[in-house]
Amino acid sequence: FQNEINEVPFFDVQLPYELALKIFQYLGKAELGRCAQVSRTWKILAEDEVLWYRLCQEEGYLLDMSISDHSCWKLALKNCRAREHMLKTNWKNRVGAVSQLCYEPGRVLCDVHSCDGVVMAGYTSGEVRLWDTRAWDYAAPVLAAAAGPGGAGAPPHVSFVRINSSLAVAAYEDGTVSVWSLLLGREPIHHFQHNQRVQALALAPGGTAVATASGFEVRLESPDDKGFWQTPATFEIQKLVNFLNLVPDVTGSPVAVAAAEDVVYLLKAEDPGKVLHSVYGQPVTCLDVSAHEAAFGTKTFGWLLNEPNQILLYNLETNQCVSKVGNSLGEFSCVNLHNSPPNMLVAGNKDRRVRVFDVRRGAAVSSLCGHQLGVCAVQMDEWKVISGGLEGLLCVWDLRMGTKLWEMHARHPVRHVWFNSHSLITANIPEEKNPRGSSITEDDPSVHRKYRGVIYCYEFSVEQQAAEGILPICRSSYDEVSGYSYNIGLAVPYDSI
Repeated sequence: FQNEINEVPFFDVQLPYELALKIFQYLGKAELGRCAQVSRTWKILAEDEVLWYRLCQEEGYLLDMSISDHSCWKLALKNCRAREHMLKTNWKNRVGAVSQLCYEPGRVLCDVHSCDGVVMAGYTSGEVRLWDTRAWDYAAPVLAAAAGPGGAGAPPHVSFVRINSSLAVAAYEDGTVSVWSLLLGREPIHHFQHNQRVQALALAPGGTAVATASGFEVRLESPDDKGFWQTPATFEIQKLVNFLNLVPDVTGSPVAVAAAEDVVYLLKAEDPGKVLHSVYGQPVTCLDVSAHEAAFGTKTFGWLLNEPNQILLYNLETNQCVSKVGNSLGEFSCVNLHNSPPNMLVAGNKDRRVRVFDVRRGAAVSSLCGHQLGVCAVQMDEWKVISGGLEGLLCVWDLRMGTKLWEMHARHPVRHVWFNSHSLITANIPEEKNPRGSSITEDDPSVHRKYRGVIYCYEFSVEQQAAEGILPICRSSYDEVSGYSYNIGLAVPYDSI
């Protein structure tokens, strides 16, 4: 019938189908639904695939699909919205599945990082493991370390691990850095050595550049066009680096932002290091970098200076401070800029509060208090904030209501938080890597479970039925002739009485 329509009745005129379709492109979902009730011709026009494909793309669903991939885009949009509503409800009510990424060779968890559901963990045994939480089998291969100069002896502890979509990097206590490709296998594709312990490690979120800070030296490593690794630049800094980040989405040579005590440097491979920010006596306490901006917290000494502890936002193109937010007596311990919505950032403070800032207004949108100790990991999206504290408490907050939805507690500080629309990964990493009194002898490699640390993976896209998650013994149908006296149905609502 649609192929036979040449003209569409439009009040007292007849319009060509293509012209009427262009008029309907300015309507939303509700207006198209109302127009579909006018007549049969308007119903066909209002349910045209072009209109619903455009609406689906505008709302951010199925962006990688073409119009020919679905036969009914109206139904596809409905299913996407229903799934999003289901995920949001599951997040709020803590409905889903939780699992521990358990690999416990008797050593302590040192560092954890994740990217798109792939988790990388390093241990005091020197082993580095990978989990792909997108697969149910949770395969955890060991990434082989490069052979040391002696070739024997116990491997050193892992200091830092970083992972992105293509590379995995680990730094060890002896200054060794190994780089693996997630596509090529478990053997390292690049390896280099520092004379001292690595104090900071950075990996570009979408690139192949690696930055390390050891002693007073910051080193950039990246492969060339043929895949051979090289060192584009090495910088000598007069202070020890505390924080190091690589600027994402940079074409050409890598760009790093380093915070060394009270100085913040902008390090480009082809230029000498520039001082982005320097105020004597105000050390930097946290750092995060997005594609065009850098956010870092500064610490003052209260009554000695007029300025309180703040977060400064610098533009990396102009090297100018664009905003100062925060007015806190406690120092900011963590900040997340690159995962936050546009013009927003979230920060955790040692005064046990989580603050969400609008950088355009230079003011706090929300201040959330629910931790017993300082906050050490934060991330937010459009409607929720997730924070981890030094006491091991993980909190999920509703941003609009400013209330805590739920919380989980473990023994060690929550040092890593990552989530997307349907999953959440957290890591409780112990402060003490060599706990005393946990083993019979000093040479015993076993450490009690409570000292090791743990990685949790929460999956909220699991559509659990009412009977799922209940023991089989509690799911009887009341019609069994023989059985034990406790074989009764305890599920609510009752099965079949």
